[in-house]
Amino acid sequence: MIATSRENDSPLLIAFAGGGTGGHLFPSLAVAEELRTLLPAVRFLFLGSERLIDARIVQGVDCELLPQPIAKLTKAPWRWPTAWRRFRQSALLCRERFEQNQPAVVIGTGGMASVAPFREARRMGIPTAILNPDARPGRANRFLASHADAVFVQWQQAAGNFPKGAKVEVVGCPVRAAFRTANRLRGLKKFGLVSDRLTLLVTGASLGARSLNKAMLANLEFLEQQDSWQVLHLTGEPDYECVRDGYAVRGIKAVVEPFTDEMPDAMAAADLVVSRAGASTLAEITCAGKPSVLFPYPYHRDMHQRANACCLVERGAAEMIEDGVDPKINGPRLLAVLKRLMVADGERLAMAQRAKQMGRGSAAKDVAQRVLELIAARSPLPAIDSLKQTESVAR
Repeated sequence: MIATSRENDSPLLIAFAGGGTGGHLFPSLAVAEELRTLLPAVRFLFLGSERLIDARIVQGVDCELLPQPIAKLTKAPWRWPTAWRRFRQSALLCRERFEQNQPAVVIGTGGMASVAPFREARRMGIPTAILNPDARPGRANRFLASHADAVFVQWQQAAGNFPKGAKVEVVGCPVRAAFRTANRLRGLKKFGLVSDRLTLLVTGASLGARSLNKAMLANLEFLEQQDSWQVLHLTGEPDYECVRDGYAVRGIKAVVEPFTDEMPDAMAAADLVVSRAGASTLAEITCAGKPSVLFPYPYHRDMHQRANACCLVERGAAEMIEDGVDPKINGPRLLAVLKRLMVADGERLAMAQRAKQMGRGSAAKDVAQRVLELIAARSPLPAIDSLKQTESVAR
């Protein structure tokens, strides 16, 4: 075990900064999982947002969650005073927390929830790193990258989108170990699905996707005719009842849930995935080796989900549908793809193989090892010696 350089010799504390969506939290959890394998006594601090999704995702994880009073920075000048005030409140909160027990490293995962913790860490001389799974980094990560000790990215396409001099390392996107060990039969059993049908998994990620949900509802007549398929649809809270009732009225074999903590099992059960194109979701899809139909989120200014999707599409691992928002547009677009892929077993299998080739199942372990190296570079001799012993055992 690596000891800290703190006077009280307390266990190592590692802080993750970012929240508000699963995409900001799940890669952090994957790295934390690997770090705990290497250092069982390590402690974790998650500096997240006040959104309920943060508490829901980290529940069951042995860590401390510290919500920050952040506000999204927009182009609207009248919102700037509130954003600035909350940023200062967040910075003070992080400063006080770090002074109580200084983390050995602060790892930012993007978004406004990462900015204040990162800034305070740099001010106090704490090593910093960035987890950036997106092909096109967001404003926060671009802004912070020049000051980070390491920037971990999922795809080579991302490397050129950071400022010159940023210490970018292409390692993949960390995914939880459960995605590597999950199997189809266990996944089917978990959700009450049957083994003699193929499974279509539909997911809008942790918050759901209304336009995707409506596109599926627009194609219920087609799905009703697919006797060899069943549906597992993760809707998000707002559309849950509407989608559930839509399948029920048609008598379609479907399991509908607003959210699941068992995403590895859901992915393992799938034979085809229809999904948003969040970076962590795509990392899970490729790790599991699943063919996918991707609906990039259409409202982001930089269209980073579209850039993510293109990384898979260019390798023949996925198909992309431009989200036209209106189900009268999305419905026919999705139908054309489903009609082909739900009957073309060979094409699905070829896509799955290409997706699997893109997967980086070792990303979480690789990032965890690099984080320990960053800590060792700033720690006294005992910590470095302990790290060398850990690495020797791991090899």
